[in-house]
Amino acid sequence: MSKATAPSIEWDFGTAYELFASLHVLHHPDQFGLRPSWAAGVRSRIPPAERKFMEEMYPILGVPLQWIHDLPAPKDAISALWALKQIPPAQRMLHLQKLDKPVHQGNTDEETAKIKQFHETLLRITAEHAWTPEDSEFFMKIFRHKNEGVKREAIERALDWWSRPEEMGEIMLSALQAYYQAFFAEEEKRILPYLRAGLENAQALASRLPLDELFLELSQGVQLGEEFTASKFVFAPAFSTTPLIFFEKLDNDTQLVVFGTRPANVSAVPGETLPDGLVRSLKALADPTRLKILFYLSRESLTPSELARKLQLRAPTVIHHLNDLRLASLVELSMEHGEKRYAIRQQALGATFNNLSAFLEGKSEE
Repeated sequence: MSKATAPSIEWDFGTAYELFASLHVLHHPDQFGLRPSWAAGVRSRIPPAERKFMEEMYPILGVPLQWIHDLPAPKDAISALWALKQIPPAQRMLHLQKLDKPVHQGNTDEETAKIKQFHETLLRITAEHAWTPEDSEFFMKIFRHKNEGVKREAIERALDWWSRPEEMGEIMLSALQAYYQAFFAEEEKRILPYLRAGLENAQALASRLPLDELFLELSQGVQLGEEFTASKFVFAPAFSTTPLIFFEKLDNDTQLVVFGTRPANVSAVPGETLPDGLVRSLKALADPTRLKILFYLSRESLTPSELARKLQLRAPTVIHHLNDLRLASLVELSMEHGEKRYAIRQQALGATFNNLSAFLEGKSEE
């Protein structure tokens, strides 16, 4: 990427990103390599009505990245909750889901049309206080593409909430406040130094790496592809989502990327002495099928279908193993003609052995 055409880079910071991202992780612990029992234990601290609302909504809710980005400094959890409280209850979810913003252009005309239909459908449901079977089918197709495990019942429970916008706005704020008081207030203090250190490290990398290499480092294995096309990138650190990234187009020219900053020797679980990054890597390496996958990927980059043929396994089985390797940061991911392609991350293998040695020598987090 030549300097003449290289996109500009900006930085954002605030624990408000982590407030919402950590809730997403707690409702999808398997996707982030965390124990479901621990996540359920944290969720159990939220009062029953609010907890039920969260569990019904979060299977299809994303993190409101644009809304957080637009907050004034310091963008911490308290200021985010205060800003949300200032919005009339019936408008809160519309703001969080950026339905109050113009629809930006997608990478394709088809994507733009889907974004527009998504916005228009939710606006109609909130205005008419009702949804139709056609709405259920539309959202089922949208979210099945993102998450094959999503159930129609979950979609329709969420649409029931969208048809009651004022009640939804009230309980959303109440649930966020309860989560903050029960867990996040203390967690915010613990993770803040890691977020600051992660931002400083990313800025240092940006001073010496071109954007494509910087993106690969911050994402811990995702290559900068066409799906990230933009003339400006805004990077913001998070903790619980490590090593995965969240990304969203803020407008037609700006891409926001929230990257993980949790060190390999630090656990996502407060008080846990075993570093979960190391545990994930060792578990990934202990599986015969995943070792075979790494063997093939050490020689060439391959798609899940190509790996399935070499391993004589079903593609969904291979994808499951690749997801585990991605969570362990052991593979590199790129998109080629709309299909995912994987390669080994040799430096991550070396880092795993170094982290194991450091842990055994007592150099990991006390």
